[in-house]
Amino acid sequence: MFIPVAPFPPANAVRFPYSGYCICSGLVSSARMTRLKALASLSRSAASEHSSTSTTTPQVEPKPKPWLLVGLGNPGKKYQGTRHNVGFEMLDAIAKAEGISISSVSFKALFGKGRIGNVPVMLAKPQTFMNASGESIYDDMDLPFAKLRLLPKGGHGGHNGMRSVIDHFRGSRDFPRLRIGIGRPPGKMDTVNFVLQPFNRQEREELDITFQNGLEATRILLLEGFNKSATFVNSTKPMEQLG
Repeated sequence: MFIPVAPFPPANAVRFPYSGYCICSGLVSSARMTRLKALASLSRSAASEHSSTSTTTPQVEPKPKPWLLVGLGNPGKKYQGTRHNVGFEMLDAIAKAEGISISSVSFKALFGKGRIGNVPVMLAKPQTFMNASGESIYDDMDLPFAKLRLLPKGGHGGHNGMRSVIDHFRGSRDFPRLRIGIGRPPGKMDTVNFVLQPFNRQEREELDITFQNGLEATRILLLEGFNKSATFVNSTKPMEQLG
């Protein structure tokens, strides 16, 4: 931001006898007039240089606002590597790529502090349980497996983890969320068993690509804004189109 500069030097600055010139009644010799014009010109030039160099405040870049990135999942070995915990895995991928250790414990969460580019970030993995009834991941089941979707805001969509976050924010839904699709259970398979099932080799390979895309989407979100990040996510080709 530029701060407007006063057109005249401050009181303690060097003052010049004329900032301009005028001719009053009476006679002025041509030599005197020449000297007055030269002095006035010098005064204006010096004053202009003073105002443009001595009193101009340099532009200061605003500091970027810090971000809190939260991955949703359940603590414990039972949930590691399952569909239920893709939120945790996405956060782990970000932490690994950016060299951030998620090892501190506070406010019922594992968290780590660092930067993505020049933006301060805190990564958090809540250690409280989400509902494992299937409703807790309903939002993700609406998306095809390994599909990403970035939303600027919205409701919980039946996701109890998101419901809890919105309630904690006193009903506010104005925060972006990155959804990761886990697909739907095949046939008549029980939903709970499906979300607690580990990924097979092919699914793991697809997810690794998804996490890389999610990492890039997060970087763009923080450094370039939501619209560019959403464009990147929406233009990313599904796995079946890459083969």
